[in-house]
Amino acid sequence: MSNQRVSLVTLGVVDIEASKRFYLGWGWVERQDATEVVFFQCNGLVLGLFGKDMLAADQGRPGTVLGTGAITLAQNFATEVEVDERFAAALAAGGTELKRPVKAEWGGYSGYVADPDGHVWELAVNPYWELADDGSTTIPDHLPES
Repeated sequence: MSNQRVSLVTLGVVDIEASKRFYLGWGWVERQDATEVVFFQCNGLVLGLFGKDMLAADQGRPGTVLGTGAITLAQNFATEVEVDERFAAALAAGGTELKRPVKAEWGGYSGYVADPDGHVWELAVNPYWELADDGSTTIPDHLPES
């Protein structure tokens, strides 16, 4: 088994029901609702929503105020149209526009949206990476010269 992997990403949220409504409204499918935590199955990874206070306690840091926005989660797509569609869907579900999708100087196309708790999502086309039908992304062995 590879040591270089991520199995679960847990987002600390203020209101688990509001966050759950956002992700369901964005088209995600809930896989397990354990009352205090909600899980969504992704391609080879699980995304969890967990109340911030309970997450801090579970980490062994009760009373710690957890922040958001210091990382970016990302979804890669095959086309700019797909990026635009998913961006619009995130806004319709209650997300906040941070940066509309635009052509990027590095050759791709990307924009940013935040969920109701401020967790940042980049929606992008990266023409240099391989994208499988299930959305899994692979960096090829040989990238073009920059």
